Amino acid sequence: MQPRNSRLNSSALRGAVDLAAVKAAGEAAQKAEQARAERARQAAAGIAPDPSAYPLVIDVTEDTFETEVVQRSTEVPVVIDFWAEWCEPCKQLSPLLERLAEEYAGRIVLAKIDVEANQLLTQQFGIQGVPAVMAVVAGQLVPLFQGAESEANVRKVLDQLILVAEQRFGVVGGAGAPAEAPGEAGPYLPEDPALAAAHEALDRGDLGGAIQAYQNVLVEEPGNTEAKLGLAQAQLLRRVEGLDLASVRTAAAADPKDVEAQLKAADLDLVGGHVEDAFGRLVATVGRTFGEDRDTVRVRLLELFEVIGAEDPRVTAARGALARVLF
Repeated sequence: MQPRNSRLNSSALRGAVDLAAVKAAGEAAQKAEQARAERARQAAAGIAPDPSAYPLVIDVTEDTFETEVVQRSTEVPVVIDFWAEWCEPCKQLSPLLERLAEEYAGRIVLAKIDVEANQLLTQQFGIQGVPAVMAVVAGQLVPLFQGAESEANVRKVLDQLILVAEQRFGVVGGAGAPAEAPGEAGPYLPEDPALAAAHEALDRGDLGGAIQAYQNVLVEEPGNTEAKLGLAQAQLLRRVEGLDLASVRTAAAADPKDVEAQLKAADLDLVGGHVEDAFGRLVATVGRTFGEDRDTVRVRLLELFEVIGAEDPRVTAARGALARVLF
C-alpha cells in the first residue's frame, strides 16, 4: 500500500473532497513531530498519559470530522469505518476493527461513521457500499478496502498502514502507549531538493508544475520510485479535474466499448477509493479491445498500478487478471 491518494483540506466538510486542494503536508508533519516531542517530554518527566484523553474508538459526525479525523491524523493514523445498522457484514467487521484498535494500543485510532446519519460525508468520500474502510494519515486520505475481510487480512493492512505512516509521514501514533523519542521516525519531505519541490507543487495543487518537476527528477534518476509514484498521482489528479461523476458513469455504462469513457470512469473509481472496480473495468476493457485501443487501456492500467504501489495485493491480483486477458 502506497500513500498516493487524495489529501483532505480543512474545508472538506464544506464541499466535495477536492483532491487538488492539498493541505500542507509539511504543517501536518510538524504537528506530528511536536506531538511526539510532547509525549517524549512527559515520559521523561514520569508523567503517565491519561488514557481517557486518547480514546482509541470514536464515533465521528460531519461536525466533528475535522477535529477528530483530520487534525488527529497528524499524531496517529486514523482508520475510518463506514458502516450502517442494516449492513450485515458491518456487524462482523466493525467489532473486529474495534478489537484490533484496542489491541494495537494507540498505534491507530478507529473513527466510526454511520453512513445513514452522515450522508454528506458518505457522498464526499464516494462511498457506494458498506462496509468501507479508509484511513487518514497527516491529512492524507488512504483508501484501504471495501467489504468484509478476514482478521488476517485486516491485520496485514493495518501493519502496512502503520509502516507507511511512520516511514513516509513521520506519524508514529502511540496515544496512551510508550512515547517515541523525537525524530526517530523518518521525515516527510525528502532531502533531494528537486523531489521536495515536486512534492510541494503537488501539495499546493499546482498539478502542471508537479508533473514537470517529477519528470525533471526522472530525467536525472529514471529509477526513482518516489518520483514515479508522485508523477502517477499528479497525472491522475489532472485527468479527473472538471469531470462530472454522474455523466462519466452514464457514458461508461451506455457503451462498454467506448475506450475514453472507460478510462475516465476508471480514473474516478480510483480517486473514489474503488480500486478493484477501477482495475476490473480496465482489465475488462482490454479484453474487449484490439490494436491501439487495447494498448492505450493497458498503459493506463499500468499507470494506475503506479498510483497504488506495486506491492499492494490488489495490484498483484489485477496484474494476474491482465496477463490472463492478454495471453
